[in-house]
Amino acid sequence: MTVRVGPGQKVLNSSVILRGPVPAVFRESEWPDVETSSVDYDRRFVGAVGQYMLKVQEQTVLGLLADLPQGASVLEVGGGHAQLAGPIARQGRHVTVLGSSPVCSAKLAGEISAGLVDFLAADFTRLPFADQSFDAVVSIRMMAHVEHWAEFVSELCRVSRRVVVIDYPSLSSLNLLSLATFGMKRAIEKNTRTYRSFWPAEIRGAFRPGGFTKLRSAPQFVLPMVAHRATAGAPILRKVEDLSRKLGVTQHLGNPVLVRADRA
Repeated sequence: MTVRVGPGQKVLNSSVILRGPVPAVFRESEWPDVETSSVDYDRRFVGAVGQYMLKVQEQTVLGLLADLPQGASVLEVGGGHAQLAGPIARQGRHVTVLGSSPVCSAKLAGEISAGLVDFLAADFTRLPFADQSFDAVVSIRMMAHVEHWAEFVSELCRVSRRVVVIDYPSLSSLNLLSLATFGMKRAIEKNTRTYRSFWPAEIRGAFRPGGFTKLRSAPQFVLPMVAHRATAGAPILRKVEDLSRKLGVTQHLGNPVLVRADRA
């Protein structure tokens, strides 16, 4: 038995496809998207600083997907944070959000009921799709909190025909300063989670077995996020960010890094 999500896509019967009200109970999950889909997580992006961060993220992701044709199918794994599914769909792509539990659909209720986005609840350890089911697969705010991250990347690659986009905290950046000041970051943000950072070579190595050997990086900020939050988004820091992008500094030292990987 299969259920179809968009044109030609098959979903295995171990999952639940939702195009309307979400069941209250599905199963317990330890996946990080349960937290990023919560109202408490939204508090990290309240105010001008948070909105600035989200805007940079959105513009960068949309830029990385700009060459996808109208009607292209996009799977967003862990997209219950509702930061990107709507914007991607409004660019004319068919978006399916995969959450580890139906509770991860709460912030997408409007998009789901309007038919703008489909939501699927399933186990992330084995994505419930056949190989190369989607034109692109996106997973943001997941990698830093996934224990078996290489296997996770392998699954993203398996179900993508063309493109995979992820983000990760890079050790090859001023993120090293962020790690040294993690206590300060937690004191300011209150609900900051511990996270894993990566060397770029680790990310390249994770994509290679899936046949994704062409990678393009798009770092987002040159200054640690704690600096922006601690100064309540001081305009001078945004000017530093703008200048750093123009001079190419962000490309070499920026963080977190968004990566587009293309199938060879």
